[in-house]
Amino acid sequence: MRSTNDLYAWIDAFSADLQCRRRASEHTLRAYTRDLVQFAEFLEREYPQAGWQQVQPATVRAFLAELHRRAMSARSIERKLAGLRAFFRYLQARGVTSHNPAQAVSAPRRDQQLPKVLAQREVEQLLTAPTGDDLLSIRDRAVLELLYATGMRVGELTRVRLQDIDWNQNTIQVLGKGGKARLVLFGRAAQEALSEYLQHARPQLLTQREAPDEGWLFLNARGTRLTDRSVRRIVDRYALTLHSGFKPSPHSLRHSFATHLLDNGADLRSVQELLGHANLTTTQIYTHVSRQRLKEVYRQAHPRAKGE
Repeated sequence: MRSTNDLYAWIDAFSADLQCRRRASEHTLRAYTRDLVQFAEFLEREYPQAGWQQVQPATVRAFLAELHRRAMSARSIERKLAGLRAFFRYLQARGVTSHNPAQAVSAPRRDQQLPKVLAQREVEQLLTAPTGDDLLSIRDRAVLELLYATGMRVGELTRVRLQDIDWNQNTIQVLGKGGKARLVLFGRAAQEALSEYLQHARPQLLTQREAPDEGWLFLNARGTRLTDRSVRRIVDRYALTLHSGFKPSPHSLRHSFATHLLDNGADLRSVQELLGHANLTTTQIYTHVSRQRLKEVYRQAHPRAKGE
C-alpha cells in the first residue's frame, strides 16, 4: 500500500523544481500545485490503493470526467491536464513511473475565444485617467503607460529593476516565462511618465521603508516592491472611467498592445518577439482580432455595408 505522504512529497518536489530550475512564476506554481493536490485527493478517494506508479490513462480520464460533471470550463480542464502531463514527465525522468498516463489523454475541445482589447481611444482614456500630482498618481501613470508601451505581463512589470532599463536605447530587459530574457521597447510617452516617477515619486516612496533599496522599479506606499495584485487594483481603479462596459485587466493592455501593432502594420514575427511568445501560433490569435476589428470598421464606415 502506498503512503499518502508519497503523493504529496512528489508534488512538493515538482513544485521546487519548477521554482528553482525552471523559474516558474508564483502564479504558475500556485496553479500547478493546486491542480496536482486536487488530483491526489481524487486518487485517495477513488483509488485508495494507487500510487503515482499505478495511475493509468483511464484514471486521468475519470478525473477529467468528474471535473466536467462539476461544470468546470474546458479551459480550466485543459490547464489541469497540462499540469498532469508536466508532472508525470518529471516523475518519468526520475524513474518514479515508467509512463506518462496523461499524455495519452486528449483535452476537451473548446471554442477559441478571441482576447478582448481596448480601442485606441479607450487606451488613451485609461492612460490619462490618473490626473493627480500626488505620489501614487504619478506612479500609476507610469505603470499604465509602461504596460501598454511594452506589452509586458504584469508579473514581468513588477520584477523590473532600475538596472534593467537602458535609457539610451529606450529598452528594458525583462524575465519572461521559463526564465527567458527578452528586450521590450518603450516610446516617448512612457519615457516621460517614467522620468517623472523616478524624479518625483519613487525617491519619496523609498523613504517609507527601513531596509535598503532593492532596486525595484515600482514601489508601493510602504516603499516595497509593487505586487501583481496591486497592479490589478490600479487598473481596476482607473477602468471605472471607461463607459464601454468592458472591465480591462493588466493583460488586456498586453492584448491591446499586440492588436494595435498589427492594426498599424507591424509584422507578426516582430510582435511575437516583443511579446516573448515561444511559438508563432500563439501570436497568430491577434491577427484574428485585428481582422475582426477591420471588419467592424468597414461595416460602420462603408455606406453600402451597413445592415449586412
